[in-house]
Amino acid sequence: MRTRVIQYIFFFSGLLLFGLGNAVAVKVKYLGLHPWEVLNVALYQKFGFTVGTWSTLTGLMLISVSWFVNRKYVNVGTFLNALLIGPFMDFFLWLGILPEAAHTSRDYLLLACAIVLVGIAGGLYVAGGIGAGPRDGFMLSVSDRVRISISKARILVEFIVIGIGLTLGGPVFIATFFYSLIQSPIFQVMLKFFGRLRIALTEQQADA
Repeated sequence: MRTRVIQYIFFFSGLLLFGLGNAVAVKVKYLGLHPWEVLNVALYQKFGFTVGTWSTLTGLMLISVSWFVNRKYVNVGTFLNALLIGPFMDFFLWLGILPEAAHTSRDYLLLACAIVLVGIAGGLYVAGGIGAGPRDGFMLSVSDRVRISISKARILVEFIVIGIGLTLGGPVFIATFFYSLIQSPIFQVMLKFFGRLRIALTEQQADA
């Protein structure tokens, strides 16, 4: 029971931090966003609702596709990820406490903070061991279906997403093409760190 509590604390903390990082990035979206956020912002600008709502809807759509392609990548964590990150992002945007774009060098600092936050958040929630997000599950399903490497599947899917987002008028700029290059190493380091931390906390609880 204590082990599960620790896992869910890691998982939900990671999702909350993920929502915060995305919200910060949206504030300086003119510099470019992660491919999936380019799509969500484009849908928001085109059809209304909120950026977080589109994040949830696209996440659920990807889960539906993954379920039919290879359902082994769909679990409770996948649904929670799809359902919560969007509302968390909308919540931070609604609070009105995040700095607005100033169109100065400060915006680059905000974007860097957002990228680092999301990288840390990804490592934190995945270390919880509850499950991968809908986008990761979808790319794993694509990798299995077309028999290509996961990295190639990620590049393929994200370039298609960028193309759709750009067509809809989404904020594609130089930062869009550097997100994965910067976030991936941060994610890897944080995943190892939080994974070890979760194991250490679990062992302490067991000893107690």
